[in-house]
Amino acid sequence: MSAKAEVNYASLVRQAIVESFKKLHPGDQIKNPVMFVVYLGSIITTVCLALPHQFNLFNGQICFWLWFTCLFANFAEAMAEGRGKAHADELRRMRTKTTARKLVNGQEVSVNGNDLKIGELIVCEAGEIIAADGEIIEGIATVDESAITGESAPVVRESGGDRSAVTGGTRVLSDRIVIRVTAEAGNSFLDRMISMIEGARRQKTPNEIALNIVLISLTALFIVVVVVLPPFAHYNENAAGQKGVVLTSLPVLLALIVCLIPTTIGGLLSAIGIAGIDRLMRRNVLATSGRAVEAAGDVDVLLLDKTGTITLGNRQATEFIPAPGVTLEALADAAQLASLADETPEGRSIAVLAKEKYGLRGRDVSGPHAQFIPFTAQTRMSGLDLTDGKSAAPRRIRKGAAEAVKNWVIEQGGTVDPAVFEKVDGIARLGGTPLVVADGAKILGVIHLKDIVKGGIKERFAQLRKMGVRTVMITGDNSLTAAAIAAEAGVDDFIAQAKPEDKLARIRQEQSGGRLVAMIGDGTNDAPALAQADVGVAMNTGTQAAREAGNMVDLDSNPTKLIEVVEIGKQLLMTRGALTTFSIANDVSKYFAILPAMFGLLYALSAGQHGPLDKLNIMFLHSPQSAILSAVIFNALIIVALIPLALRGVKYRPLGAAVILRNNMLIYGLGGIIVPFVFIKLIDVLLVATHLAP
Repeated sequence: MSAKAEVNYASLVRQAIVESFKKLHPGDQIKNPVMFVVYLGSIITTVCLALPHQFNLFNGQICFWLWFTCLFANFAEAMAEGRGKAHADELRRMRTKTTARKLVNGQEVSVNGNDLKIGELIVCEAGEIIAADGEIIEGIATVDESAITGESAPVVRESGGDRSAVTGGTRVLSDRIVIRVTAEAGNSFLDRMISMIEGARRQKTPNEIALNIVLISLTALFIVVVVVLPPFAHYNENAAGQKGVVLTSLPVLLALIVCLIPTTIGGLLSAIGIAGIDRLMRRNVLATSGRAVEAAGDVDVLLLDKTGTITLGNRQATEFIPAPGVTLEALADAAQLASLADETPEGRSIAVLAKEKYGLRGRDVSGPHAQFIPFTAQTRMSGLDLTDGKSAAPRRIRKGAAEAVKNWVIEQGGTVDPAVFEKVDGIARLGGTPLVVADGAKILGVIHLKDIVKGGIKERFAQLRKMGVRTVMITGDNSLTAAAIAAEAGVDDFIAQAKPEDKLARIRQEQSGGRLVAMIGDGTNDAPALAQADVGVAMNTGTQAAREAGNMVDLDSNPTKLIEVVEIGKQLLMTRGALTTFSIANDVSKYFAILPAMFGLLYALSAGQHGPLDKLNIMFLHSPQSAILSAVIFNALIIVALIPLALRGVKYRPLGAAVILRNNMLIYGLGGIIVPFVFIKLIDVLLVATHLAP
């Protein structure tokens, strides 16, 4: 099952309901200080019901809704964990006991896969399950990784390159490979994947810890406020010559505490964090650190490789430029002939351009009349020697680097037109690659090869710029070529002729200025930079060193995924900020809803009348009892209502921090004040109509 697989929603809800009750264990509750206060309040209220003269409908309803507040908070967390657990169950089924063929002194010995140690060598052939994580040290094979990545197409894994890492639990489809084990049972990539999906090892992030401190402080403050209410009420009742007009029983005070402390965000905080990891997982990105997801939302600088990330990765022919006196058709015909047997992406693109632009059909260049000349590092040319079966001298067509073709033409007794090399220089200045085509002693013209910038990438970089994220392109090209591609792609900066140490130095330079850096890589030479970056996304197809160094692994091995990772991180922070604003605004509303109703009868001139403080009861709640019950019920139900938003996340839009703050205050701040007034009043009316509140 892939991370993209759908989970049965009804089954997920049923499982979450069961987990909600299981999470009532004190060991689970104490992990969330705010909800632990609600949990203790529920227990104390339950005990109060057993005391003499305390068991009545009013206290029973308070007890019921306090327990449901705990259960709804647990339900939110269980729903967030549920989808991940479904994925984890599928992965766990892959972690069956497998037998491995271990190499011992050159001989194969059958052993249990769980007994393998780091550094040992195992052999896998077609049809066998790879027993442990490792790196291929001998051979090449196709491997089925669909159980992890969801991609049905097999991938090629081979020794000695950046595609040597294999994962335990995947299946070899062809050939024979020798693997060096890099992880023992219990610490494999699959084990870490299961743990992170389930949230079992999800550490609280720095921002989450800071927010928890704020929530605990607010909780402590409101507890103090509520604790001083009974003596305050007793003093005023004595002063007014009244008795028992202010409700200060223990269940009421506990209900008041639960309503005033930030239970909404307290109940949803864990679910927001887990859901953020799950959203990454559904995009086939495994976060091996919960901190990395949050750090992605705070990233200031993105380091991206040019090839495969910003550009398509394969240079493509975009234009034929004939030499003076040569027709475009003649150049295109010769260029296509020289490329028909060229299986490189560049060669295929030349043949396609000649066909699409000039209608030249592919011809058969096999047989005794045609000899393909392959490209070599020494000649820096490729081409074709073609005979028509009549003349003895073959037609010799060559295409390649400008200087190499120039020297070859001179050797053939030809001359070179300076105008051709002016075109060559112009293409190089634009960041392209010029290939010169010659037919015997005559230069026919130039092919313009271009590393094509991916469609829409410039707009995505513009969105990141609006969010305050700077993009830096890393390339091995010379400065001239790098500058041209950087300008076309719309990146903010570039590093030309980059070496591994240059990447590491740039990351440290940015971090020394207080900025958070994200980068993506797949090779062993990328490992130091991935480890240094605040968000290091390693390709699943990359080496084991790269996967261990990064704090995220892209199972699709798609270099552009880094942009999505940043967007998901920002969505996580926006969701947490929005619901925190809504929760605190809720508390302000509930404060004005409950307290005026509680003290509304104080200082009344005669029995049955309301006192001066009743003028603050702007919702016209029926009675102190109905006000308290309405607030407690709303407090429980609002958690359920916000679970979909916590799991889905606030809709992401690339906006600046000031705009996001303004929107938060207008939508979730103002909305958080208005919504309780409306629904607490509706609940109050319903309670009175059903005679559930006096």
